[in-house]
Amino acid sequence: MRAPSPRQFAALALCGGVIAILTGCGKGGGPGAAGTGSSSPSPPPQARGVAGIATKNTTRLGGADPADDAAAVAQAVYPGLTPATRPQAVVLVNEHDWASALASSSLAAAPLGAPVLLSDGDSLPESSNRALGALHPLGATALGGAQVVSIGARGAVPGGYRVKALGGTGAAATGTPGTTSAPDTTSEPSPTSPRRKAKPAGGLATSTFPGEVEAEARAAVDVLHALEAARGHAPREAIVVPVDAPKPLQMPAASLAAESGAPILFVTSSGVPPPTRDALQTLKHATIYVIAPKALHASAYAALTRLGTVVHITGEAGPGEGPAHTSNDPVENAISVSRFSQGTFGWGIHEAGHGLVFANVDRPLDAPAAAPLSAHGDYGPLLLLQSSAAVPSALTHYLSNIEPGYTTAVPPVREVYNHGWLIGDERAISALAQAELDAVLEIAPRQPSAAEQSVAEAE
Repeated sequence: MRAPSPRQFAALALCGGVIAILTGCGKGGGPGAAGTGSSSPSPPPQARGVAGIATKNTTRLGGADPADDAAAVAQAVYPGLTPATRPQAVVLVNEHDWASALASSSLAAAPLGAPVLLSDGDSLPESSNRALGALHPLGATALGGAQVVSIGARGAVPGGYRVKALGGTGAAATGTPGTTSAPDTTSEPSPTSPRRKAKPAGGLATSTFPGEVEAEARAAVDVLHALEAARGHAPREAIVVPVDAPKPLQMPAASLAAESGAPILFVTSSGVPPPTRDALQTLKHATIYVIAPKALHASAYAALTRLGTVVHITGEAGPGEGPAHTSNDPVENAISVSRFSQGTFGWGIHEAGHGLVFANVDRPLDAPAAAPLSAHGDYGPLLLLQSSAAVPSALTHYLSNIEPGYTTAVPPVREVYNHGWLIGDERAISALAQAELDAVLEIAPRQPSAAEQSVAEAE
């Protein structure tokens, strides 16, 4: 583990070491370049659309709001320059519909691999419109050739796209068919998962839930049906999230769903809404992984245990960190999700050699916006900062435990590396925090183990 002083130096150096990507900055171009006759410094690069700021171990994607962030992530994953770099479909979801946005993260998984773009109700932000045109989705055969899966945002889809419309939550998220002239493939249930109302299992009583909660639960089930249609079979695992928990506690579900392909279904802290209950019954005793397990009361667990095998997502602690525990702290909860694994399910990250995605708890929509980074490239889990200004100590400790290292016996070129994706502009994650992350992700010298030393001496 590296001492803190090099990180402080790295923070001071960032102002001179940042590289602007896709912003037109650099040698020979832009105001203030050599030979222009201007002594004024160049303006700082603006991270909008697909623009990003990079250091040697980090890349920043996005801009001032989640719509910009989603557009930047989508185009980083799918440049759209060749058929191989175009997605089958794009998910377009109303940014005012948190539950649908979070649940849609599972559609970023294989085989659909659909990135998320955000609408503002029935209007399409410039960055989303530009990204949709650049991505030029091919059409998903399993979804009737749909190029856009619209969730509460159908009225925002430009004409000329084949659309599969899902319901979203309530009238505010439904969208108006309005101006789109695209043929609409209907959102019928897949043959593998007919929509039928199952009887309560094991005498489970039907609880009364607010209409908004049931709408959120139904929206997640709609996404489940689309996921089943894309995959051709029902999943054997589901991620359960308490929809009434603080959004920062829900955020890590997005990356886990994108990596695993497991659907996100919603419960409340005290029970299981009927749409979720019926879906879990149809999945026939699936394994149910609970995000933020401390947010659920005993009554919710009792209901879930009648519907499947319930597993708390509690990651095994790293060296010197004491026993594993659940936490209602968003930073620690995200770390716990990153550590957790059971068999082939989960991230299970306890060592170097990974992509990592960083977002601010104050921008929860950045979680589904960044979901494609958890299903493509270097497959990174979502980790959280509570402030734009600095990296929280719990996160620094975790990153230090998985920091890459090298020895004289195994030089850097033979080792593995970590890479961080930072979501949003400096109001989300500051340049200073980026410098701290860059430093702790850097491969560093370490003492060789006895086994490594013996091998080196033998050679």
